[in-house]
Amino acid sequence: MNNETTFGTGKLPPDFLARLLARYGSTDPRLVVRPGLGLDAAVLDLGDQYLVAKSDPITFATSEIGWYAVHVNANDVACMGGTPHWFLATLLLPPGSSATLIASLFAQIHEACASLSVTLVGGHTEISHGLERPLVAGTMLGTMPKAALVTPADARPGDHLVVAKGFPIEGTAIIAHERAEELRARGWSEAEIAEAQCFLHEPGISVVRAARIAAGAVPLHGMHDPTEGGLATGLREMAQAAGLGLRVHSASLPLLPLAARLCAAFDLDPLGTIASGALCIVVAPQHSPALLAALSAENIPAVVVGKLLAAGSGEWLVTGEEQVPLPTFTVDEITRLF
Repeated sequence: MNNETTFGTGKLPPDFLARLLARYGSTDPRLVVRPGLGLDAAVLDLGDQYLVAKSDPITFATSEIGWYAVHVNANDVACMGGTPHWFLATLLLPPGSSATLIASLFAQIHEACASLSVTLVGGHTEISHGLERPLVAGTMLGTMPKAALVTPADARPGDHLVVAKGFPIEGTAIIAHERAEELRARGWSEAEIAEAQCFLHEPGISVVRAARIAAGAVPLHGMHDPTEGGLATGLREMAQAAGLGLRVHSASLPLLPLAARLCAAFDLDPLGTIASGALCIVVAPQHSPALLAALSAENIPAVVVGKLLAAGSGEWLVTGEEQVPLPTFTVDEITRLF
């Protein structure tokens, strides 16, 4: 890779991003969790407690983007063991945006904040040249007791990989919103389309409640909210953050039936389709039964999908009797709809 290299839509290549973070990362001693692959948020030492800070934009969805922005940022705070408290939103709007549109975005943000007992404390709104659709970038701040911090630093080979809630929840909602007319033309019923669109709310893209229950049940060795690049990328990022390999069993992956049908309709691989709403958890094998029981008691489905391997062992997907490299998605599958 040289200075003339260009990139397509989606996340930066992991090796390039890692080099940038190594070169330009902070040396502030109060920074407890520094920027890194598979690390959902920064954590700063405030003396008596930790501050958790996260920023994330909404770039794929066009419907209810205010709701998305609050929840995806809150998810990452929760995955570190924190409680989200304060939200800032930057709204960039194309010329010609109506007062009705802008008011609806504010209402979505307000509603999403209220659902999490989060306070909207600031941000920025402007009409920007060169945009074709609204963009929202959010920053969520939260706090936690120091003992509550969850990071992959304690992960060990043999730890179980657990996925809660199923996948790809966010991708299903996006497909159903962005391709509703095409689905109707293909014979999908209004009830099916509406159900898929409602995945944004049920099962929902928030993992804050699931993360809180998991963290309160047993000691955890990591949590992660898979987003761009889908569940495969999220699982890989967890292993990379721990410096370990992984093996995942295809038959155990909780692919939601309606999501599978929608992805098949547009020839998208569900493993690489944006997956906010799932929660990936690393836990010692002796604690996984108690973790699954705690989640099940709160009507949150969860399943062990694989385990971490020793460093240098590779990243594998087991399908039947065959073991193949875990698929890599340099660009999220959902981008093929745009």
